[in-house]
Amino acid sequence: MGLVRSHAAALMCGAALGVVGTMGAFAQSTTTTNASNITLLERLVIGAGAPKVAIDTPQAVTVVNQADIDATQATSIADVLSTVPGVSIIGSDRIFGESFNIRGIGTAETSGDESRIIINVDGAKKFYEQYRMGSFFSDPELYKQVEVLRGPASSTLYGAGALGGVINFTTKDASDFITDGHTGAARLKTQYSSNGNGTLLSGIVAQQVNESFDILAAGNWRRSNNFDLANGNELSGSEFSALSGLIKGTARFGENDEQVLRLSYQRWSSDADNQDYAQTGTVAQFGLVDREVVDQTAVLSYENADSDNPWVDLKANLSFSDTYVTQSNSAVGNIGDAEYGYRTWQANIQNTSEFDLGDWMHYLTYGVQGSYQDRIAFTTLPVPNPAITTHPEGQDTRLGVFAQNEAVYDDRLTIIAGGRADFVWQTPEETSKGEHNIEDVALSPKIAAIYDVNDNFSVFGSVAHTQRLPTLDELYQYDTLRSPSLGLEKESSNNYEAGFALSGYELIQEGDQASVKVTGFYSDLTNLIEVSPRVAGNTYYRNVGEATIYGVEVEGAYESERLFGRVAYTATVGKNDITGAALTSIPAHKLVVTVGGRDPEYGIEYGAKATFAASTETGVTPAAGGAAGTPAYATLDLFASWKPTTGPLEGSELRFGIDNIFNADYRDNQTPDRSLGRTFKVTLAKQFDW
Repeated sequence: MGLVRSHAAALMCGAALGVVGTMGAFAQSTTTTNASNITLLERLVIGAGAPKVAIDTPQAVTVVNQADIDATQATSIADVLSTVPGVSIIGSDRIFGESFNIRGIGTAETSGDESRIIINVDGAKKFYEQYRMGSFFSDPELYKQVEVLRGPASSTLYGAGALGGVINFTTKDASDFITDGHTGAARLKTQYSSNGNGTLLSGIVAQQVNESFDILAAGNWRRSNNFDLANGNELSGSEFSALSGLIKGTARFGENDEQVLRLSYQRWSSDADNQDYAQTGTVAQFGLVDREVVDQTAVLSYENADSDNPWVDLKANLSFSDTYVTQSNSAVGNIGDAEYGYRTWQANIQNTSEFDLGDWMHYLTYGVQGSYQDRIAFTTLPVPNPAITTHPEGQDTRLGVFAQNEAVYDDRLTIIAGGRADFVWQTPEETSKGEHNIEDVALSPKIAAIYDVNDNFSVFGSVAHTQRLPTLDELYQYDTLRSPSLGLEKESSNNYEAGFALSGYELIQEGDQASVKVTGFYSDLTNLIEVSPRVAGNTYYRNVGEATIYGVEVEGAYESERLFGRVAYTATVGKNDITGAALTSIPAHKLVVTVGGRDPEYGIEYGAKATFAASTETGVTPAAGGAAGTPAYATLDLFASWKPTTGPLEGSELRFGIDNIFNADYRDNQTPDRSLGRTFKVTLAKQFDW
């Protein structure tokens, strides 16, 4: 069931100039049946409607798999997404200070930006917003895959307001570790990072209880001292110690085991004293605070991919998400000594029906999604300290109804049309000034198409619209001068995309393949929301008019038995259409090139990743003051791994890497602090089967 096209495709993709030089080779590759090495763009995408490989979607989609996560020896989620075009990690390298930016949408300086990018973990929506704090707290060791869907077209399936896009995290399963002929496995892993003397201890146990049920239990302890910057200074308040874990049971039943029931619970926690109050960037005037963060996610999901019934491909889930922050012993009084939290209950059910009408095959996805979010915020200082006015408590209830149809003609032309309506009810608590309930609706229609000119070349385009309703914070926040912003209008985005994809196989040697996808995008944003000047009579937030963001993304990969390469290039431009000024949230033009080799006989892989960023004239305010723009910079990382496939060391894994090998001292224009210094990483892992 579902639209899964077999594209064993390939292309050479070193840089954009290389595409032109190999057009002739692609034109000669009329079949891909002999290719045996799957590229980045040939990975299966499960979060964009009916399943399909990434190169066949009329949307910019990147799938980061388990091998990618392992290769980065990731300390944080930022490391996992470092090679995804159009994606930047904003804030800082502190574990409490990371947020996301997709295509220039997202800045740590504006509180509402967390709602402009939708984040899901196993289908559970994650959301957190707090002044000078990051928005997502977790550990890379919990996940086996991350899908990044760029642009607001994702709003149709995931909810109105995804101006930047959607990031879907998928946790590990027991079946990922249990090998053929065995019923159980245990995997132990340790990692050391020279920068901050960081360590990781990780353990996983997977057990197949019977033919239809398996269970996984995973635990991680990760710690680090303060990180060293390339300029010789320390990144204050970056030391941490975090515990995380996951327990997940999966039951398969019915004919061909096509029905799947999963129940999972994950928890991440960190309790750190004398942390910088400002986690998203160094601001000494805010002082220090003791801070505990606990993030929990529970998901119950059901799937039924009934292959005998083309009308049924059912997915449903119930989830609970709880992110809670406790702060104490702060020098900034009732602002610092407080508790904040978001608790979200969500239910989602959707089905994909497959049917044909004449020459057209249709894959219709439709469903309903409901959520209830409770925001908690109160001071822990004794009365008569005033209530927290700048993080108001409240409830947000949503009901979304959506439908998306993929119509395929002759296996060459695919037209995707969809729409969504989200009904929202928002209510303030007593800590808010005034009792003003908000009821509104946001709409998210789209249409997209992709046409395969031949087996190696396709063109695509899309038009999408979405609306973002104001958050509780934007509606009800107030202070001694500014009143709540109860009259805020919805933000809107009209997004246009167009591009092409090339693929081929056996370009250099037998069995190799390569692929490249080029996407141009243009977004017209209206009624943008920002903080008002702190002047008596103002509301706290206001609509400020219009902005335009446009750019191009290039993503490609080459895979063979012994060689591999990837390229990710992003160029984004954005301006305020009212003032003409450049938007500060636009990241620098960036090119990331990865090249490497492998020896399958001995299980050896090695390579290098180079990152080149152009100079900028705007950005976030640097921690040390001065100009927000940044000069160009370049970094080089090296990596190598050894995974013996036979003998007594089979199941073992040794990885070594050097990040920022030349100790380049720079500042990314979306982060207030300067770069981390040279870092050596070593990972040892061993799996035991029974």
